Amino acid sequence: MRAATYNGPGDVGVAEIAVSAPGAGEVQVSVAYTGICGTDVHIFHGAMDARVKPPATIGHECSGTIAAVGAGVSGWAVGDAVTVLPVKSCGSCTACLGGHGHICPQLIFLGIDAAGSMQNGWNVPAELLVRLPDTMNLEHAALVEPTAVAVHDVRRSGLAAGQRAVVVGGGPVGVLIALVAQSTGADVTVVELDPQRRELATKLGLRAIDPADDVTTIVAELTGGDGADVSFEVSGAQGGITTAVDVLGVRGKLVMVAIHTQPREVNLHRFFWRELEMLGARLYERRDFEAAVDHIATGRVAAAELVTGVFPLAQAAEAFAALAQGGAMKILVDCTAAESGVA
Repeated sequence: MRAATYNGPGDVGVAEIAVSAPGAGEVQVSVAYTGICGTDVHIFHGAMDARVKPPATIGHECSGTIAAVGAGVSGWAVGDAVTVLPVKSCGSCTACLGGHGHICPQLIFLGIDAAGSMQNGWNVPAELLVRLPDTMNLEHAALVEPTAVAVHDVRRSGLAAGQRAVVVGGGPVGVLIALVAQSTGADVTVVELDPQRRELATKLGLRAIDPADDVTTIVAELTGGDGADVSFEVSGAQGGITTAVDVLGVRGKLVMVAIHTQPREVNLHRFFWRELEMLGARLYERRDFEAAVDHIATGRVAAAELVTGVFPLAQAAEAFAALAQGGAMKILVDCTAAESGVA
């Protein structure tokens, strides 16, 4: 078996690994595709070395089929199409007992705190499997995990049909949030700097504007002066936060999606004056994964349009390099491709 491994800042290679038969309660997934996300890029740059210990098998946005079933596993069979909910909670803390295991303080995230999906054969607890329709394209199914992020974010916001939403940041997660929000019947505007990403958002039926324009004025005109009901901050930049706050109308909600690794300035007077709310949205729950599968299966999320490129596992380093060039949406690693080579 082979796996893409993080070997230190700026170094992703492909290594031969030994994969045992799945243990009791486990299944072995023959991974078809793994997407590269922003977290993987942070790992690649060494920003998560406190949690990721080289050499580490990375990746968590995956699709595949069951190759083997361990003892005590029922309801699953070899050949079943699956994706993996890549988080394991402790089950006994206050968060878990309150039904919020996805933000358990002891959460183990596969692909970060434990071996991930960018490998040929991946042993995972059967309880983490999420079933895919047999007819679903496995390349498209690799987008279930980021779509689940979007589903959770929109659900957390309480966005309803007829409301107005602004998504600040039109990368993969931002566009997925916009598509899920649009499927609720909301009117959605995406704010994105990159012209290629704005073009794609427009192609997908979304309204996209350049942050270099007067976004606040444009949103005011679009909403008859009321402002947005919900804004999603997905850019990770100080300017994005400012925009996401400024576009909100009275009692609007700001949903923090991006990971901000340093403190940011927030206009608290505007929160006071308009009685705004700020919500954190970190991960997802099983129901978000199941809804994400449905969004892709029914075409409400146009997964094919979001895949910029596919690289064989042997070229994992090139896949990261392609993403670093900018402009790409979703880059996938084909974990079953026949190309050989160990770096």
